[in-house]
Amino acid sequence: MRLATLVFCLLAATAAACDESPTGPSVSVDARFTLAPGATASVRGRGVTLRFEGVTGDSRCPGDAVCIQGGDAVVKVVASGDGGSLTLDLHTGDSSRASVTYGSVKVTLVELTPYPFSSLPAIKPGDYRATLVVSAR
Repeated sequence: MRLATLVFCLLAATAAACDESPTGPSVSVDARFTLAPGATASVRGRGVTLRFEGVTGDSRCPGDAVCIQGGDAVVKVVASGDGGSLTLDLHTGDSSRASVTYGSVKVTLVELTPYPFSSLPAIKPGDYRATLVVSAR
């Protein structure tokens, strides 16, 4: 009985892992998804892969401060597909620069977490999470 339970558990774990490709999860058009630095997602039916490289600058006004301007953070995403690769710089502080078109899709930065606070330690590069949405153009 224990052997059967062990085999069942291994099969269930393997089936769950098969849901994701070796390059990362597969996401649908118009669905929000979140990536950690270095993580990759492929867009179903579009032949596009997105990799969150990291944050190249974060000057957002800390949540516990009063600032004249809201600041900006720049999220670096590499899009690749049949048309080659393109580095996308997506901005938090300017909605006109939060989206970039690549091939048949538009990639939009929806949110960047965590949000900075002056009373907390600086955000480590690996702690960032970028929430994106890909729409058909």
